[in-house]
Amino acid sequence: MLTAFARAFKTPDLRKKLLFTLGIIVIYRVGTHIPIPGVDYKNVQTCIDNASQNQGLFGLVNMFSGGALLQITIFALGIMPYITASIILQLLTVVIPRLEALKKEGQAGTAKITQYTRYLTVALAILQGTGLVATARSGALFQSCPVASEIVPDQSIFVTVTMVITMTAGTATVMWLGELITDRGIGNGMSILMFISIAATFPSALWAIKQQGDLADGWIEFFTVIAVGLFMVGLVVFVEQAQRRIPVQYAKRMIGRRSYGGTSTYIPLKVNQAGIIPVIFASSLLYIPALIAQFAGGTSGWKTWIEKNLADTAATPHIILYFFLIVFFAFFYVAISFNPEEVADNMKKYGGFIPGIRAGRPTAEYLGYVLNRITWPGSLYLGLIALVPTMALAGFGANQNFPFGGTSILIIVGVGLETVKQIESQLQQRNYEGFLR
Repeated sequence: MLTAFARAFKTPDLRKKLLFTLGIIVIYRVGTHIPIPGVDYKNVQTCIDNASQNQGLFGLVNMFSGGALLQITIFALGIMPYITASIILQLLTVVIPRLEALKKEGQAGTAKITQYTRYLTVALAILQGTGLVATARSGALFQSCPVASEIVPDQSIFVTVTMVITMTAGTATVMWLGELITDRGIGNGMSILMFISIAATFPSALWAIKQQGDLADGWIEFFTVIAVGLFMVGLVVFVEQAQRRIPVQYAKRMIGRRSYGGTSTYIPLKVNQAGIIPVIFASSLLYIPALIAQFAGGTSGWKTWIEKNLADTAATPHIILYFFLIVFFAFFYVAISFNPEEVADNMKKYGGFIPGIRAGRPTAEYLGYVLNRITWPGSLYLGLIALVPTMALAGFGANQNFPFGGTSILIIVGVGLETVKQIESQLQQRNYEGFLR
């Protein structure tokens, strides 16, 4: 990885793209520390210092915003509204024929779906911003803080609307910055910003482990956690790179006096074909009942049961339900993102076939069979990665939002591998250019 970056900085075009990406990252990190109007920044910092590290309900969103959520800054919502909007549009593409037709139209249809994603992102930002402001005004954002109700001193309608508009504009700006990286920088902009948000919480979380440790002033716990994290990263890299390659042979075709085809290739089916999406889906689904319980008044039985069994990430019902939701969504997302019949039809159209398998329906059935077989270990791997590090690190005082948790590792490794692949592919294009001339 370091070699790829070193070679990239020696290439003028790639150096400009890398520096542009770094500049956008700096702007993004600065925005995560600028408080929105109407917030008493001193009281916010007091509550953050006094609060426990386990923020429970808001922990996931705070992680994706790089810690900006609990500081109530202009980028407090981070990239989460865009992620949610993208997931919703992907699901609607399967349900709504119009969106499915747009998806098949190529670049023009993709641009239209991207525009719909932007509109939905702004709408979700307004809803989430309103919820965050209401939570901050009521003091529920920091329940154990004595000055939590004084975070928003002026609770007039004008100030409230200004705060919501500011956070919505901040989300739109984050979305724009991500698209700038995609167009003029290196890698997928949204993924890069998500990567930076999670990585920004590493130093403080690691230092908190050291301060809470008892063995040799916490240094043994500190280096043990780092070793466990490195092991999990290596495991994730190994599985993320694993794939089943299905050989495909294309028959020769004579057009005039020239022959075309006759080549061999393969269809790469990854063990983790769904990526990080099942974990995000499962986390979002479990987030809903906890959110309802928090804003419900009184001490009813159902509210107590949700807080004890679903909102508490260490509870056995939460762990079991979280695991099975990840497995379910892994199969669900693979089913909507990979269509064996469509792949088989395209192969038949261009004269391709799998050796030993007849073209058409038998090919589709074979692809579906193989995909189902490799999705099982992939889904179980996602569930274990999402749960095992959290449970193991809990003994060292880490919470469910610790950077070496399953969700963080999957995102960081996935984005890192994809970014390095893009850099290496562009380096290869420039190196081969000299041979083609």
